[in-house]
Amino acid sequence: MNQPLDSRQLRAFKALADRKSFTVAAKDLFLSQSAVSHSMKALEQEVGCRLFDRVGKKVFLTQAGEQLLVYADKILSDMDAARASLKHLGEWGSSRLRVGASTMACQYLLPEALREFKKSFPKCAITIEPGDTPELIDLLHENQIDLGIALEPRNEAQIEFDPFFSDELAFLVDAGHPWPGKGRVAKEDLPRQSYILYSKASYTYRLVEDHFRRENMELKSVIELGSMEAIKELAKLGLGVGVAAPWIARQEIEEGSLSCFPIGRRKLRRSWGCFYLRGRALNLAEETFITLCRSSSMEIAKNREAGMAA
Repeated sequence: MNQPLDSRQLRAFKALADRKSFTVAAKDLFLSQSAVSHSMKALEQEVGCRLFDRVGKKVFLTQAGEQLLVYADKILSDMDAARASLKHLGEWGSSRLRVGASTMACQYLLPEALREFKKSFPKCAITIEPGDTPELIDLLHENQIDLGIALEPRNEAQIEFDPFFSDELAFLVDAGHPWPGKGRVAKEDLPRQSYILYSKASYTYRLVEDHFRRENMELKSVIELGSMEAIKELAKLGLGVGVAAPWIARQEIEEGSLSCFPIGRRKLRRSWGCFYLRGRALNLAEETFITLCRSSSMEIAKNREAGMAA
């Protein structure tokens, strides 16, 4: 296999081709004339042909030299562009932020964090990939994102999780449902209900399914939706019992269009936060963004407490 050409020899070759003089080229490169001469002999040996004709004190490109000059110009130009690009990345705020986020995080957590982030990193290139926790884990391993903002991954040894807040799932029903009148949920009523649940591929669905299995109950009638807003709307219409965190329905609970009931004696808790590949060093932009997301989550925590109290 041929070895790549030495960039220092290419720069000396380019200088000599432009200046047509070993003396002048050596001066431009801050080298001795003998060093340039030695470098060109080594380059000619490497490529296997003569690159210059020497006429007196001047040198002229051979046909092979003219052909190499075309490539040398491009190679050196690309190298300079690469160096400038990397230098640009080193400037304050000129990095990238690749985040994957669940629908809930995109709606309730990211907007405020991103608004504050752009103030400190106006030049940062931001990409947001939507997806639930399992999808975001795949994107992390495929190097498509660097951070995931969603529910805590389970049984993922290669993932580091930084928690923000936790919440608790509950039943949401409309005002005309029998439960608000009784003021409680009768266990014998549970198997007869139609449930409105978040996407089957999500961690939330798995949590609910596991919970009912532990209670020796089967979810016989399920409406599956990919939006918590849609779950609230269908529950308000009396089309089933929604299963969601009360903080997302705080307004509806306060105005009385929805009522909230505990899901059972066993609490069904979830943990929200940021996750990334274990052992990966976070850059300043990523650390700042995580801090801002944690700050935004404090408001969610307040709504969570208010929702449960209602």
